[in-house]
Amino acid sequence: MRRFILWGGSVYETRATLKDLEGLLKEDFVKIHRGCIVSVKAIHDVTDTVDLSNGEELLYTVRKKKQIVAEIQEKQKRMINALGKRGIPATEEEYRRYYSSFEYLPIAFTDIEMVFNEESHAVDWIFRYANQELARLEKLSLNQLLGKSFGSLFSNMDSKWLRSYERSALYGEVLELMDYSPEIDTNLKVICFPTFKGHCGCILFDLDRIKAVDSSNNVHKIWDTYLRNRTK
Repeated sequence: MRRFILWGGSVYETRATLKDLEGLLKEDFVKIHRGCIVSVKAIHDVTDTVDLSNGEELLYTVRKKKQIVAEIQEKQKRMINALGKRGIPATEEEYRRYYSSFEYLPIAFTDIEMVFNEESHAVDWIFRYANQELARLEKLSLNQLLGKSFGSLFSNMDSKWLRSYERSALYGEVLELMDYSPEIDTNLKVICFPTFKGHCGCILFDLDRIKAVDSSNNVHKIWDTYLRNRTK
């Protein structure tokens, strides 16, 4: 029995030959071993195992690691080259009109454009839109932020944010992160989601400013359950 894994972690088993599967599934899948073919969008990383975005780890022949990584990069490169600029605002004014409803939102929001290197890895992002709350959170003015890359403004970028924004921009995933940001010395909760091609939107919550309405044990139990479910 052979299996193939789709974006989102859905697993399907079939008696069809791998050759037949590869012919049907085209360019978006990578052969992990002779009995398993996986959507590129479902792969989070390749370490000692092939790590999927749903938490599953797949064994593979280690001597084929370079081949698998190269194939993933090539397929991702084609996805990046196909992004194009159609439908994306061309100026700061156009972005501001598009996101006018976010202007006075008391929650930080930004639209970022991912920057990729020749190996098809995201290496930075550019602030294309930001509201005043985002400027306050980043401790910079909008003039300092807009049109600038994160790496040019902060020297201590943490790759955990970069990898999540990359997945959201390329694969359309909605992701949530909660962690300390050393760049701005703040505990953050970030929800990122796809916007334009090659972009993602980010809603940022300053956890140090959020106050619980009810401090009862029941609230703490709900919060603990929520965190456990998010990390499964």
